Amino acid sequence: MRKQGHRSRAVAAVLTAALVGLAGCDAAGGDSAAPTARAKPSPKPTPAWDSSPASLAAVGDSITRGFDACGVLTDCPDVSWATGGSTQVDSLAVRLLGRAKAAERSWNYAVSGSRMADLSAQMSQAASRAPALVTVMVGANDACRDSTAAMTPVSDFRAGFEDALSVLRRKAPKAQVYVASVPNLKRLWSQGRTNPLGRQVWKLGVCPSMLADADALDAAATERRDTVQKRVEEYNAVLKQVCAKDAHCRYDGGAVYDYRFGTDQLSHWDWFHPSVNGQARLAEIAYRKVKAVT
Repeated sequence: MRKQGHRSRAVAAVLTAALVGLAGCDAAGGDSAAPTARAKPSPKPTPAWDSSPASLAAVGDSITRGFDACGVLTDCPDVSWATGGSTQVDSLAVRLLGRAKAAERSWNYAVSGSRMADLSAQMSQAASRAPALVTVMVGANDACRDSTAAMTPVSDFRAGFEDALSVLRRKAPKAQVYVASVPNLKRLWSQGRTNPLGRQVWKLGVCPSMLADADALDAAATERRDTVQKRVEEYNAVLKQVCAKDAHCRYDGGAVYDYRFGTDQLSHWDWFHPSVNGQARLAEIAYRKVKAVT
């Protein structure tokens, strides 16, 4: 009897310990002795695009300077699609800031004839203003050379754009960037070549890689123009890819390239650069892209 009682007490003790252990597991939702797993940190949200920037700086080439829009072989920044004050254009700056503020809070550092290699210096000037938005339109002069062999290599174009953005980021890390695609140069040729005056002006050396021998339709001329066109498309691919790596950069999606410039949108002095009407259309495109919610 004494041995049986001792055994019974031992069994009861084991069962009690087991029940306590089970209760502990149920209460803790698992092994209460196991360390609690650390929650993974939430990823940082992508910075929101500000569709109402308070200031604007423009960089680029002759298109942003309004070249040949008001007179022969001269800049006309008042009609610039980016920063101009003309009521005929209603530039991006005017549409975003209002006419009075645009006059005080927008700056144009574009230079006619500029290529991608010149963009970093312009970006440095723009960044000194600490602008909320920087507009970029460059690349046409990289393709518009004396020959197709002289066009800027795609690798150099990419390196130049990356460097320009890094210059901006060092001085203005939060500035937003709107990047316009390079226009369809072959379409500009197809429109302007219908005008006798335009063909004569082109002979003075306007974009010879595309516009030389404007009436020539032989295999060599066609191949030359197609080569220029392909390079423009490659430049636009670079603009898209490099911009996509920057959280504060927005590419126009090829909107300027796709725009079907007609003779009303071309300068009636050189039949190649945008006219006042063409500048207004560029401003419309830019405003639509900057204000878009994505």
